[in-house]
Amino acid sequence: MPGGPPAGAPTALGAGGDATSPWWSDALADPWRDPYAPTAVLLPAPPPSGSAEPEPVTDPDAPRPSHLRQALVIPLVAALLAGALGGALGYAFAVRAGAGAAVTLGAPAPAPALAQRKPESLAGVAERVLPSVVTVRVTSLGGTSEGSGFIASADGHVITNDHVVSGGVGKASVIFNDGSSAPATVVGQDPESDIAVIKVSRRGLKPVEFGDSDALAVGDPVLAIGSPLSLANTVTAGIVSALDRTMQAGEPGGPTRYYAAIQTDAAVNHGNSGGPLVDGAGRVVGVNSTIKSLVADGQEAGNIGLAFAIPINQAKRITQDIIGTGRARRTVIGAQVGGPGVGSGDGVRLAAVEPSGPAAGAGLRAGDVILRLNGRPMSEPTDLIALVRKFAPGSVVTVEYRRGSSKQNASVTLAADAK
Repeated sequence: MPGGPPAGAPTALGAGGDATSPWWSDALADPWRDPYAPTAVLLPAPPPSGSAEPEPVTDPDAPRPSHLRQALVIPLVAALLAGALGGALGYAFAVRAGAGAAVTLGAPAPAPALAQRKPESLAGVAERVLPSVVTVRVTSLGGTSEGSGFIASADGHVITNDHVVSGGVGKASVIFNDGSSAPATVVGQDPESDIAVIKVSRRGLKPVEFGDSDALAVGDPVLAIGSPLSLANTVTAGIVSALDRTMQAGEPGGPTRYYAAIQTDAAVNHGNSGGPLVDGAGRVVGVNSTIKSLVADGQEAGNIGLAFAIPINQAKRITQDIIGTGRARRTVIGAQVGGPGVGSGDGVRLAAVEPSGPAAGAGLRAGDVILRLNGRPMSEPTDLIALVRKFAPGSVVTVEYRRGSSKQNASVTLAADAK
């Protein structure tokens, strides 16, 4: 920075005789005021190479965004979204409540292969058999009893249980699958086998198809069809739980009934009695007859998965006897069961043997212990009685028995009783 006038330049005397600059006192520090200062333009040195770019400077005259406009736009968008969501929810609730306008939906899609009811499916079997199953109502002195039955012949014979029609005063009616009804007459009854036959006068009846109960195996699927608790056309499903389950049943003062029954877990209740037990092919293999219950006698019993049906081979034979002769034949072995050792769990002792009966003809004697009948173990007297009655008169069965300490086998030709 210049500090004063150059050498040889004239000086001026100020007040008091001092030599001073021709300008005012601070001119020496102002190059633009000192006429003796050399002329120079000073520029800032350029920034060194590689240095950072200078910080951008905002133009103070540029327009700035309005904060007020942002404050108005955000609530407006939120309100529009909330309104759209509320409208959609309101419409959905209105349609569900039935307040919305009718909506046309697409036609139902074709059923997949698994949902189609093939003739061999349970639904297909039920559809074929239901028209042949009826509800049986019988008027008695105590009121009206109700059970089930099924059409056995095109001319109107219907098979049911004896305990369904017993005690009636001759007035019976049959209600068909379509709800129509017709009067029925009792053709015949067999209390000991619990089979009865009634007949209706109607054309165009569809009889059931009979199966072979001897061909059943444990685990086979079955359907029970009937009118449990007055609920007509009821179908329940299950399996064969056991075969040749010997049962002894009967009402107080009535006959004792013996069954070598088909046991099933298909739901069976009061009113199913007399209805058909059907196999997986739609053939009748049994007549639903009785159930096991946990309640005391005289109380209302319900299904606990233990139901028993009369094998259809036995029921069909008895039905043919009733239609042909008016009564059924009873199959016997010609011996009485009793005496020491009865019910011991290791065979059934013969208390007496009829001299001219089937057992005597095969060489059996009183005191012999029957161990097996056709391979079926004997442990209670009921086993021998029920299993013998399962066979038709004239059937040949193999008997394994013990006499003293030795075991022997015999072939016995069963016969019909003389009653």
